[in-house]
Formats: sequence, structure tokens, C-alpha cells
Amino acid sequence: MESDMDTVYNADTVDWEGLRVSAVEIATRAYAPYSGLHVGAAGLTSAGTIVLGCNVENSSYGLSLCAECTMAGQLRLSGGARLVAVACRSGEGELLMPCGRCRQILLELGGPDCLVDTPNGSRPMRTVFPEPFLL
Repeated sequence: MESDMDTVYNADTVDWEGLRVSAVEIATRAYAPYSGLHVGAAGLTSAGTIVLGCNVENSSYGLSLCAECTMAGQLRLSGGARLVAVACRSGEGELLMPCGRCRQILLELGGPDCLVDTPNGSRPMRTVFPEPFLL
């Protein structure tokens, strides 16, 4: 749960390099026998903790889980603070952008000010996903 003790973060106070390294490291735990693309996601919470996720594929592609989805589950299991910053990387360190489904999840769990690591620097979800489903 969020509390009055939550730290306020902005693009300059987020340890982006640490999030990126964590995303690459957790990508090694991905289950990706079909695509071979190992993906890791690392999120900073309003409580100052880091939550992680990796992709879990299935032979029925629609049942596969993106790294952001497993990270969202970890967020809820660890107390449910709000996401404030997210980085997604391949196992080789390439920046990967969240898909539409994951953008909706990140928006719902982080809000429009949640920062996402993009090819154009960190950007708030409101600009990464400007017209989401209703919250």
C-alpha cells in the first residue's frame, strides 16, 4: 500500500542504469523456447523497492506472459506500491518498449506519471500511451 512515507521520484532521481542492469539480469530467467527473445522488466516503486519480471512463453502464443505482466504480479505480491519508473531490456541489453497490453497494465499500476525508459529518454506513461482504456 502507498503511504505518506513514499519517496517522490522524477526522471533525474531514478537510477535508470540500475533498473536497466536489473532488467538484463532478470531476462536470464525468461522462458522463451519459441521466440528465443529473453525479456526482463524492472520497476521502481513509490516505496523505493524494485520489482522484477521476465517473459514466460507458451506454444499457444496468446497465453504467453510479457515481462511487464510478471512484474505486475510481483508488484502486487510484494505489497502493491505504485510503479514510478520501468525499464525493459532484452537479455543482450537492447531497449524494448512495452506492447499495448503492457502499457495499459503499467498505466493502471503506475498512473499517467509513471516513467518509462524509451528510445527518446524517460517519458511519462501519458505520452507513451496517450489514449488508454478508461481507468
